[in-house]
Amino acid sequence: MKKYLGEFMSKDFYKFILTGGFAAIVNFIARILLNHIMSFVWAVFSAYIIGMVVAFVLSRMIVFQQSIGKASKQFIYFTIVNIIAVMQTVVVSVLLADYVFPYIGLWNHREAIAHAVGMGIPILSSFLGHKYITFART
Repeated sequence: MKKYLGEFMSKDFYKFILTGGFAAIVNFIARILLNHIMSFVWAVFSAYIIGMVVAFVLSRMIVFQQSIGKASKQFIYFTIVNIIAVMQTVVVSVLLADYVFPYIGLWNHREAIAHAVGMGIPILSSFLGHKYITFART
């Protein structure tokens, strides 16, 4: 356990946060642009895919550049780790917005706050998943 806690103080983790943040910005801007030519739902979905591809390329080039293996196999693992991350985000966001925040009396902006917290939760698990599964060095 101590080994994994130390991972979150590494240069790789900080690079992971920065590249992931950049990919999130690309995702957001892509959704705005795509919304001019498709429905909101399809724009969100398409922008998520674009952001995920950007995150994969940046992670492979900047964060985990010492990884070995085929990019196609890594992308499959990258997608699986991201599916798990999305599930974590949804579960945490819904639990907070629908149960925890109303229970403690937080009504203003509860969905936005819950979503922000929910988005932050998988940062840790995603980093470890990508380091030890997606871009494993062995």
